[in-house]
Amino acid sequence: MNQSFVYFETSKPVIDMKQNKRKFLVTLLLIVSGTVGILSFNTIQQPQPRKLQNIKALPADWTYQQVDHLMDEYKVDLGVNCRYCHAADKNNPRRTDAASDDNPKKDIARNMIRMTMEMNQKYIATIAHSDSSKVQLITCNTCHRGAAKPFGPIVAQQGPPQGPPPQGPPPAQKGK
Repeated sequence: MNQSFVYFETSKPVIDMKQNKRKFLVTLLLIVSGTVGILSFNTIQQPQPRKLQNIKALPADWTYQQVDHLMDEYKVDLGVNCRYCHAADKNNPRRTDAASDDNPKKDIARNMIRMTMEMNQKYIATIAHSDSSKVQLITCNTCHRGAAKPFGPIVAQQGPPQGPPPQGPPPAQKGK
C-alpha cells in the first residue's frame, strides 16, 4: 500500500506591520498637509486695513492703528470714554459711529487737537533744547489732567478782589 501524503501549504502573506504603519502615516501626513495648504490659499486672506473716514484734524496718511492709539491717549487724558465725543451708531446703539459728526463735542475736540498741534509747532518747537529727546510737548493732559473739563491756570490773587464800582451818588462829605 502506497501511502501518499498530500501536503497543503497554506500560504498566507506575511504582513509586515511596521512597513504598513509607515505607509499609512506618510499617506495621512501628505493628505493633511495638502489639505491645509489648499485651504490656506483659498480661505485665509490677509485682513484689509480698516479705512478711516471723516478725518479732519489729524493727518490724512495716518493708519487706523495710529489714530486708535491717539484716541486711547485722549480717553486717559480726559478721563472719558469714546461716547464722550463720538455719537452712537444708528444701527447698533451699543457701538459708536466714529465717522459721524452728530455729537457737537467732536467739533470741540477737533479744535482742541488743532490748537495743541499749532502750539507745539509754533511755540514749543522753537524753544532751544539741550537734549531734543526730552522735549516736553503740550498734550490734552497738560490742561485736562484726567478731567473732561480743562483746569484753569492757577493764579495767585494779590490783595482783596476788586468788586464792581459803587452805584449811585458819592457819599456826602462831613464837616462842610
